[in-house]
Amino acid sequence: MNGFLIAFAVSFGVVFVAELGDKSQLMALTFATRYRALPVLIGITIATAVVHAVSVAVGYGLGAALPTGWIALVAAVAFLGFGAWTMRGDTLTDDEQSKAERSTGSAVVAASVAFFLAELGDKTMLATITLATQYGWFGTWVGSTLGMVAADALAIVVGRQLGRHLPERAIKYGASGLFFVFGVWLLVDALAQLNGVSPTEALARALDHHLAGWIAVGLGLVAMLLGVLGRSRMRRAGATSGRPTRRAGTPAWWARALFGVALLLGLGAPLLVATDVVQPIALFDEPGWVAGGAAIVLLGTALLLAAQHSRVALQARGADPVTATDGLHARIRNPGLTGIVVATAGLLLMVPTLLGVLAAVLVVVAVHIQVRAVREPGLARRHGEAYDAYAARTGRFLPRTPGQREPAAARAPARDGDRR
Repeated sequence: MNGFLIAFAVSFGVVFVAELGDKSQLMALTFATRYRALPVLIGITIATAVVHAVSVAVGYGLGAALPTGWIALVAAVAFLGFGAWTMRGDTLTDDEQSKAERSTGSAVVAASVAFFLAELGDKTMLATITLATQYGWFGTWVGSTLGMVAADALAIVVGRQLGRHLPERAIKYGASGLFFVFGVWLLVDALAQLNGVSPTEALARALDHHLAGWIAVGLGLVAMLLGVLGRSRMRRAGATSGRPTRRAGTPAWWARALFGVALLLGLGAPLLVATDVVQPIALFDEPGWVAGGAAIVLLGTALLLAAQHSRVALQARGADPVTATDGLHARIRNPGLTGIVVATAGLLLMVPTLLGVLAAVLVVVAVHIQVRAVREPGLARRHGEAYDAYAARTGRFLPRTPGQREPAAARAPARDGDRR
């Protein structure tokens, strides 16, 4: 019974995630605009049960014939591929859109045929084959079938009401990230089976400070690249406050200079550790710190990207962060800078060095200079009392807790008229 429940839970979760943003959800929503939801779901269930029965038969046969270690390795590569596939996105072809819109027979028959043809060779079919090599065939079949039906039902029930407001990009990247996590999990398990050691011991052997340093450098470069691309998108949308002054000695100049030095130190420290020039602080040189730090880097990067997306969305509506009533900027005044600080702290945890500590300190100092001496005075001059009200209801770097009040000096930075 436990084997069935594990197979069911894993298969349901993986296939449900795989279907988020998939073309099957688009087809389900299209059919539901023409037919009642229940016959469409029945048709989806029939088609999915048949396709996944074939997938489970193939996967179970492979699982019985091949060594489990090599199967887990192939499965890990497959799930990493599914993550890349999901990140690329999925859309309906003209032929699939036409079938969904023009089917004229019974809703059950029309949906069954369309979904059967659409799912042949789709990533959910391949994912089901992969799962069947690792878990019991019956639990995998039931879980994968219900996972797909549940995802498509979600598209029908929720999509028509909230589809315009769902963050499609966030769903796509979140589903892709879960595939990558599952792929890495299978990869560690495969290496452990092939080497005859436990997964924990295999991870500890592989994740020494050299590898941790290279991973930290890679994550840092990816985060920096995504931040630059997001900033460029903000400029194209007109969501930036203009070109900052480059005059030496001004607060804006000091903030930029400190950010630059911190960036060099923040990426240089893990690079020096990876090349064995510098040794990490021994107290935190453990795989658990590396994994936790990597998660924090990803969290900080996600917060930065979400803040940039929020600014672009506000600009598209002709709004300003000061007048925002929803989204990140309605709760936090500087969420992007918070993301930068969080990501820097994550890099420090991954590869703890004194250079990394210095980089983190410089980032915090630069952020405070940018906010207190550049951004807040500028917004106060531009918006006046509206900014005071905005500062009173939001937190500078974190959401304000109930009953918490901003000091008056922080709510009303000095304006030009106050200095005369």
